[in-house]
Amino acid sequence: MDKVAGGMTPQGYYYAANNFATAEHGGTHLDAPVHFAEGRWSVEQIPVDQLIGAAAVIDVSAKCANDPDYQVTVTDLTAWEQANGSLNGLIVLMRTDFSKRWPDAARYLGTAERGVEAVARLHFPGIHPDAAKWLVANRTVKAVGIDTASIDFGQSTLYETHRALYERNIPGLENLTNLDRLPARGAKIVALPMKIKGGSGAPLRAVGFVPGA
Repeated sequence: MDKVAGGMTPQGYYYAANNFATAEHGGTHLDAPVHFAEGRWSVEQIPVDQLIGAAAVIDVSAKCANDPDYQVTVTDLTAWEQANGSLNGLIVLMRTDFSKRWPDAARYLGTAERGVEAVARLHFPGIHPDAAKWLVANRTVKAVGIDTASIDFGQSTLYETHRALYERNIPGLENLTNLDRLPARGAKIVALPMKIKGGSGAPLRAVGFVPGA
């Protein structure tokens, strides 16, 4: 962010303004399906009601605590359904609790290094491709999110989870946080991105509403 103005003007009133530029896929952000699926929705084409709705929070934090390469399985999804009902029509969020490790990049990402050389050293949980394929084959969900840097785990090289979901126009929400403050079922999510025409992703303000909280 570049500061343009910030202070008292000669006319005697305060005025502030800035210019900013950012990556589509940095920080808490939305992945539009076109990010990994040619011809699928870009950011502005995603229907707003697909990014607003009831949430399922699938807690795999205990499994991730000592396994930074954990991948959410089909069994994790079906176990959640047995306890909470169908995932149909929900925004499905994977809780790993890795967001609590930020801003320690080495603990959050597996490495504090940056650049191309760092990619091979990434270690953080994600969603197993088989779980993504099971979701698209058996359920209709609005979006999928996670409190790590990617819906594919850090060691992925083929990004199969991205591809399986985005091919079916299911957006991804990445670098979420505070999922431990939401119930397994019952919260409402509003996850609206900056509306970038043709964008493969965008900065995202995701908020959760908990009844009675």
